Amino acid sequence: MTEKKSKVVELEEAVVRFAGDSGDGMQLIGNLFADAAALFGNEIATFPDYPAEIRAPHNTIAGVSGFQARISNKRIFSSGDLADLLIAMNPASLKSNLKWAKLGATILVDADAFDDKANEKAGYDKNPLEDESLKSYNLIAAPISMLSWETVKDMGVDLKTSNKARNVFALGIAYYLFNRDFKTTDEFFEKKFKKKPQMIPVNKALLRAGFNYADTLEVIHSTFKVSPFKKAEKGRYRNITGNVATAWGLLAAAENSGRPLFLGSYPITPATEILMELALHKSLGAKVFQAEDEIAGICSAIGASYAGSMACTTTSGPGFSLKSEAIGLAVMTELPLIIVNVQRGGPSTGLPTKSEQSDLLQALYGRNGEGPVIIVAAASPGDCFYAAYDAAKLSMEHMTPAVCLTDGYIGQGSEVFKIPKVKDLPEIHPPIAEANDTNYKPYRRDAETLVRKWAIPGTEGLRHRIGGLEKSDIIGNVSTDPMNHQLMCEYREKKVEKVADFIPLQKVEGEAKGDLLVVSWGGTYGSVYTAVKEMQNEGKSISLAHFRNICPLPKNTKEIFGNFKKIIVPELNLGQFVKYLKINFPEFKYNQFNKIQGLPFMVNELKEAFNKILEEK
Repeated sequence: MTEKKSKVVELEEAVVRFAGDSGDGMQLIGNLFADAAALFGNEIATFPDYPAEIRAPHNTIAGVSGFQARISNKRIFSSGDLADLLIAMNPASLKSNLKWAKLGATILVDADAFDDKANEKAGYDKNPLEDESLKSYNLIAAPISMLSWETVKDMGVDLKTSNKARNVFALGIAYYLFNRDFKTTDEFFEKKFKKKPQMIPVNKALLRAGFNYADTLEVIHSTFKVSPFKKAEKGRYRNITGNVATAWGLLAAAENSGRPLFLGSYPITPATEILMELALHKSLGAKVFQAEDEIAGICSAIGASYAGSMACTTTSGPGFSLKSEAIGLAVMTELPLIIVNVQRGGPSTGLPTKSEQSDLLQALYGRNGEGPVIIVAAASPGDCFYAAYDAAKLSMEHMTPAVCLTDGYIGQGSEVFKIPKVKDLPEIHPPIAEANDTNYKPYRRDAETLVRKWAIPGTEGLRHRIGGLEKSDIIGNVSTDPMNHQLMCEYREKKVEKVADFIPLQKVEGEAKGDLLVVSWGGTYGSVYTAVKEMQNEGKSISLAHFRNICPLPKNTKEIFGNFKKIIVPELNLGQFVKYLKINFPEFKYNQFNKIQGLPFMVNELKEAFNKILEEK
């Protein structure tokens, strides 16, 4: 790395947004930037924002792919609102992403991409690099395509390959602006191109060429430094996505329960990475079955649960719909089953690559008959580990399906995660029936939990009927007796209700009493918490109750609600949690703040909504 000439400005944090055409590699360089920051010691939070179209028309708004990374020297909880640096590789990405840049932000563009045809496709009447429309920003219009070709033309690659790799030149400029070294990125190139070794020096050369080019620019008066975050706890940390964390949480639960992990799933955006990650861990005993469809995936998992495995299936909203009948089967058979739903925009196929809290009501009520299930919702990428673990623990210990709700924002976003030791996690004790137990009956229940024993096939003396038809109490034979059916429905409902005795009481972040309580759930935690914390620092009487356990709700929920003058529920839907709260606690008035745009909440829009409620008489 050459010696830099510009002065270095110390920042607490910075937000960098990478944007370009779908084939421009924005997700790749965004992840490389985030990984370099994480390994340097920064706190990070990322937000991949890419289109649903597999091959959208070149240079169109529909084809723009984005990736936002926030880096900090302190604890952060969201990927940030507006960018300090926007990298736009073509006119369409500038057009669609300029609204996400702060006034005065640095904007880096590939000037070579701004020809008349591309400008027109993006909706520009004139070249935005020449018409004064960007005068409120620090514009770096670099001929990235040309400079990339000049760098690699004598290295045995063609112009097409050079254009594909120009994102690395742009990454080199970003590394210059934020004083990053090349070590971790070089190691990535060496690993990624192990089978194409000729591309290793090409990418290394482009990274350095971008860095050195930036050092020659007079428009760059200063660069920036974000120091490492001094973590309170020692340990092993890594940058982790929510989907990978979910997979790890399931593996940890299998180890601590003594039950082999089985995953039966069908690939679906944005949940597929869980399937892919678990497939890498056969050495840990994980058995992964990529089924031919969603129904086969969950039905194979139910079969594995019957056979004694910790059975899981993963999906998103449309697949969750297809699994609904089989979830009812797992409710009826009273077998443990973990269903992970990485939510996306709906209905139908909806917005496949965009995040939404779209499936809460489906998780609560989306089955025929009385089909109660346990529901846990993850709050952040790292929390996906613990949410998956808790869902597995509750499902096995209470012999009923558990739904773990994450979403595309936290499932594919990432943060720095402290890797826990499996032995330090809560113990898991599945109620396994013992061989030749003279007191065993298939539907005899524990007096406290109403849980039946888990009878593993092949265990002497535990033969019994199982299936989707109603069973007689205790004995377990098929029964159509009306009084027995009511009794069994009530047992299954009360069994889930009793889970409230085994989950933590709801916590309030802030004062226990006050003017306004913000009630949130799931992946909105980071933005909501940040907004509430900033308002608390401004002296506002506001607190937060963020719900992780959805069904059943914590036992002290009503008590908490009664301690505040007003309640507001922000959700990335049209009010699904509010509807559920109104059913359970109709005595309270709930204000709503709903956003359903396939985008996460911004801190400033939340603060504006909360202040408005506080100011109302």
